[in-house]
Amino acid sequence: MDENGSSSNEPKNNNRNLPVSVFFKDARHVFKMDSIAKEILGIAFPSALAVAADPIASLIDTAFIGHLGPVELAAAGVSIALFNQASRITIFPLVSITTSFVAEENTIEKMNKEKNLTENIKAKSKEVRPEDQLIQDIEKGASKEHNETPTESSSSTSENVEMDDCNTSVSKSTSAGSSSSNKSVSKPGRKKRHVASASTALLFGTILGLLQAATLIFAAKPLLAAMGLKPDSPMLNPAVKYLRLRALGAPAVLLSLAMQGIFRGFKDTTTPLYVIVSGYALNVALDPVLIFYCKMGIKGAAISHVLSQYVMAFALLLILIRKVDLVPPSIKDLQIFRFLKNGGLLLARVVAVTFCQTLAASLAARFGPIPMAAFQTCLQVWLTSSLLADGLAVAVQAILACSFAEKDYEKVIAAATRTLQMSFVLGVGLSLAVGVGLYFGAGIFSKSVLVVHLIRIGLPFVAATQPINSLAFVFDGVNYGASDFAYSAYSLVTVSLASVASLFLLSKSKGFVGLWIALTIYMSLRMFAGVWRMGTGTGPWRFLRGRR
Repeated sequence: MDENGSSSNEPKNNNRNLPVSVFFKDARHVFKMDSIAKEILGIAFPSALAVAADPIASLIDTAFIGHLGPVELAAAGVSIALFNQASRITIFPLVSITTSFVAEENTIEKMNKEKNLTENIKAKSKEVRPEDQLIQDIEKGASKEHNETPTESSSSTSENVEMDDCNTSVSKSTSAGSSSSNKSVSKPGRKKRHVASASTALLFGTILGLLQAATLIFAAKPLLAAMGLKPDSPMLNPAVKYLRLRALGAPAVLLSLAMQGIFRGFKDTTTPLYVIVSGYALNVALDPVLIFYCKMGIKGAAISHVLSQYVMAFALLLILIRKVDLVPPSIKDLQIFRFLKNGGLLLARVVAVTFCQTLAASLAARFGPIPMAAFQTCLQVWLTSSLLADGLAVAVQAILACSFAEKDYEKVIAAATRTLQMSFVLGVGLSLAVGVGLYFGAGIFSKSVLVVHLIRIGLPFVAATQPINSLAFVFDGVNYGASDFAYSAYSLVTVSLASVASLFLLSKSKGFVGLWIALTIYMSLRMFAGVWRMGTGTGPWRFLRGRR
């Protein structure tokens, strides 16, 4: 509380400042390693590595498959785009909701424990223990001793001896009780956390993973046909084989990412990182063995990916069981309806967002194997580098979810603005790295001169959009941390409608280049949606209108 009696964590009133000015708050401190920067980077860095691990593994798969030929590379590209579309529909709503709900639930639980502890301390301080009362009586008797007669003194001495014996007995009893209590406390192990949203996330992850696997396996050909692969296309058969094998890993993918969401809610992104890096290291090691040594070709790439996913899911589950009680006391404790409500909103958002990317891949496939192979390579680099910013999005989501639960608006502002500023700096750095790296390293992904030529044509768009992409990803984390799921869904549906129209128009008029112009428009509109919500001080950001 300050001198005016207001809470110190509430923003001060001053209507002269516009909410949009919050983006420039303390911008000169963007490189300062203070407490908020350390907290953000402590969560973001391991998370960024974990998030980037999957597309990096897919990128390595793409490099290995590219040496099989442009047809195999294009077939894998279409299958990966379709698998990613199906996965994102289920993964992003599940992981995003899990992270926010676990962070909120864990924060509220800690606040309740601290509140109960404070109340118990206050209650105990008002009580007078029997041994304390006995000591007070002894002190009172001693203070009156010099006024007593010899007989009274003798009697008092006798009484004091008895009281001393009694006090000693009480002290011994108290000491024994304390010792016994300490032993009893030290015996039990560390109690597991009871987080209902964690159990709910795993339940949904299992169900959605099985549904996704069944859909992709039994409807592989119709889905690939919708992606633009005609029955007489040379890409169809290898694409079907790759997709069906890759689909077997869908349950492991969903469970693994649900558990990552739980760890993120606890602000622990290091534990999943170790598991994920180990799993994908296995994937990379198995790729050349299965693809070339065992002569399994494109099927070997899919099998190595699936095996690594199950290894990761099993390892994360073993670690999580030690920390969280995953069996809820009853079905009522599961947050099924809360997950369904907010998951439905994010489902609409993810369908709209990923539909743009999938449509772009489908339009590229209609141009033929060469443009599709080049587009797939550019898209993988584009998403891999951009997803590094998703580490910052995870950090700001977890921090904001906790800060909003505590109503600590000053930390909300500090965390949101610092993370957005960091994301812009990251985007500029990625722009330079991607531009140089892809220009000189395009030949790694294909031996075809035509494919390499098209990759370099798409290079300026892939590199120049990195700052825009970084901000767009982090704004997603800001919205999720503020539990602004409805706006996130409605705004992205609107953005996607405009982007789909631009994809059709520009792909017809500009071809391969038109696809990348349309994707640039799409990411720019995505970023603007985040700027508008926070910059106008609407929704959960209304408090910015009265800040100082």
